[in-house]
Amino acid sequence: MPDTVILILGPTCVGKSETAIELTKALKTELISADSMQIYKYMDIGTGKPSLSERQGIKHHMIDIVLPEETYSVGRYIEDVIPVINTIHEKNKIPVVVGGTGLYTKAMTRGLFPGPSADWSLRGELLRLEEESKGILYENLRRLDPTAAENIMPTDLRRILRSLEVSLKSNEKMSELKARLTKPLPYEFIKIGLMRERKELYGMIEKRVEDMIARGLVHEVNRLLSMNPSSTSMQAIGYKEIASYLKGNYPLDEAIRLIKRNTKRYAKRQFTWFKKEEGIHWIDVTGIFSGREIYNKVSVLFSLTKVNL
Repeated sequence: MPDTVILILGPTCVGKSETAIELTKALKTELISADSMQIYKYMDIGTGKPSLSERQGIKHHMIDIVLPEETYSVGRYIEDVIPVINTIHEKNKIPVVVGGTGLYTKAMTRGLFPGPSADWSLRGELLRLEEESKGILYENLRRLDPTAAENIMPTDLRRILRSLEVSLKSNEKMSELKARLTKPLPYEFIKIGLMRERKELYGMIEKRVEDMIARGLVHEVNRLLSMNPSSTSMQAIGYKEIASYLKGNYPLDEAIRLIKRNTKRYAKRQFTWFKKEEGIHWIDVTGIFSGREIYNKVSVLFSLTKVNL
């Protein structure tokens, strides 16, 4: 299966990384991260990045590729990851992609819309209209492109702006442009989704946050702040809360509480996102905490595919 790509998907802390490492070892292949924060150097503890010992013997890609002060987009990720996938295929190996950033995996499997570049002048005019009459932009979008409006919350100003911008600059509906121009990457994807009972997952999240604090997350964030990081990198859960603590906005206990709360909310959003992805083989790993044991359960799935472990 020279054009096959295996995706390991699921919410944070479910056991994806450990499972992907075991699968990568079994296939004697290479691992690709699809995590929008693990791309940053010096952001190790808070992103749950695999340690150097865990990476030993396995080639990892798309980790530590940009500095914290840089911005990074899904479009740039796709540009960077395609040559990596192709190189692994040239070695007659099947890449294993693991990550919880749904936008990255969606861009792989469904494609990325190559819309016109941002027009900041136009956006400024649109924002002024919104300031004068709140809700007017969403009403305009409903009139111009009702299909796009149906998929956007009236409060999601960023997406409303982009949809109007594309429609106004191209003189076409964004929904129609996306349907015509968006193409998935030319690979056969085997999608494996891991899930576990919510109470158990939330308990694991709480423990991971406490472990991160014990391992030195506060020191890591303090060091990061001295590097003039971009707003993108500092939006990562764990980093923004600790940064606020370091700025004196609230005590450390409150920062830890917020990290736990925000991570749980993120996990819930991730699961909702991945549930919309077609063709995922969902595997319940409730009660299983060893990456090797999860891999053993996952490996049964491959008896139904052409992949030989």
